Amino acid sequence: MNSKKMKADIRKQCLARRDAIHVEQRLEKSLAISTYAGQALTFSPGTILSGFFPIRSEPDIRPLMSNMKAHGARLCLPVVMDKETIVFRELVLGAELVNTGFGTRGPGPDATELDPEIMLVPLAAFDDKGNRIGYGAGHYDRAIARLRRKSRPPRLIGIAFDCQEVPQVPFEPHDVALDAIVTESGLRQFR
Repeated sequence: MNSKKMKADIRKQCLARRDAIHVEQRLEKSLAISTYAGQALTFSPGTILSGFFPIRSEPDIRPLMSNMKAHGARLCLPVVMDKETIVFRELVLGAELVNTGFGTRGPGPDATELDPEIMLVPLAAFDDKGNRIGYGAGHYDRAIARLRRKSRPPRLIGIAFDCQEVPQVPFEPHDVALDAIVTESGLRQFR
C-alpha cells in the first residue's frame, strides 16, 4: 500500500475515533488539554502564537488561547486563502470574525498578517515520534516551509486527543514533524 493511501486510511480511522467522543467528554478533555498546555508552554510577552477555533470534533482550545493572551502572547488564527495557502491573521478583542475556510471563522482581511513563533497545530493522527497526519490539504506543511525559508521556524505543538495516536505515521520528505504534542494526558516533547 502506498504512503498516501496509508495516510488516508489512518486519517479516516482516527477521525472516526475522535468523532465518537461524546460531546461532554470532549469538553472535559479539551479543558485538560488547555490546562496542561497552559502550565507547560513558556514564552516571552509579545510572542506570536497561532491557535485555531475548533471545527467538527477538534479539541476546543479557546480557553488556552485566552490564557496565552493574558500572559502576553499575540494571537493569530489560520485563514485559508486558496487551495495551496493559509496565512495567519492577528486575533484582537472586538474584531469582526468572518468565514475563513474549512468551516471556521477568524479575523477578516483588514487584520494584520503575522508569522507565528509558536503554532498550535490541529491534526488527524500522530505517533510517538512526533510525526503527524493533517487533514490532507497540506496547508500547514506549506505554511511551515514558508516560515522556515524566511528563517523563522516556528515551534510546532500538536493538539489532539489520546485516541488519535497511532503506532506509526508514514513519513514523507514534505512532512513536518511536531516538536511536542498536548493531549488530555499531558504534554510530550519530541525534540
